Amino acid sequence: MQSISIQNIQDLKGSETPFATLTAYDYTSAKLVEKAEIPLILVGDSASMVMLGYENTIPITVDEMMVFVRAVTRGAKKPLIIADMPFMSYQSSVEDSMRNAGRFIKEGGAGGVKLEGGVRVVPQIEAIVSMGVPVMGHLGLTPQSLHQFSGYKIQGKSVATAQQIIDDAKALESAGAFSVVLEGIPLELSKIITEVLDIPTIGIGAGPFCDGQIQVFHDILGLFENFIPKHTKRYANFGSSIVENICSYRKDIEARVFPTDKQSVHLPKGVLEKLTY
Repeated sequence: MQSISIQNIQDLKGSETPFATLTAYDYTSAKLVEKAEIPLILVGDSASMVMLGYENTIPITVDEMMVFVRAVTRGAKKPLIIADMPFMSYQSSVEDSMRNAGRFIKEGGAGGVKLEGGVRVVPQIEAIVSMGVPVMGHLGLTPQSLHQFSGYKIQGKSVATAQQIIDDAKALESAGAFSVVLEGIPLELSKIITEVLDIPTIGIGAGPFCDGQIQVFHDILGLFENFIPKHTKRYANFGSSIVENICSYRKDIEARVFPTDKQSVHLPKGVLEKLTY
């Protein structure tokens, strides 16, 4: 099985057929995403909410993220796997960003890392790329900056903020990013950025004009009901289905119809007669 490379993803730039990407957080989900022929998996810091129950992406640590990255890289061998760098793993210094990015590659087995921000993280991106580690950028609604944005709000709606995102996108490309996620921005703005960049854009809540699209595994399958983003299309409601099936299991136990002889084993012939009790 030939693995998807950075070059394979970059070759999808400008294709008539957009490419799909998805998050995954564990061995089982990674194998399922791989079977669906998704070329790129992001081990997102959204694991903070959907896997660990935190209110947002800010609390999750590098060590916690590493558990998910390792699980995904054990489960999926063909897709390109990108590790999300969590809050404060790269903002404080270039040295921190290099050390933590290196850990995700060396210890986690990832094929690259993603970090949020524009011009302000150019030194970090340049340093990480200089180590030989591919970097995916992330602009627009950057969840790690939710306090600065006063919540999850669409970005780039004014002339000044839209121009800043365009300038940031160009800066990320110049710094060596191999692609950039555009989240929560008007579709006209994502179209402009997609046209001016030579690297692939991956949209989430950014309209249909990006080179690729990404969604959260739990969102499209209806597994996470705390919050349903506007940009999500639910392809299933497995959360309710799972609850129904667990209830059926509970009722079988209570009615003593499970387990049956079919799910049980018997002592070998002659053993029971020799036991004292």
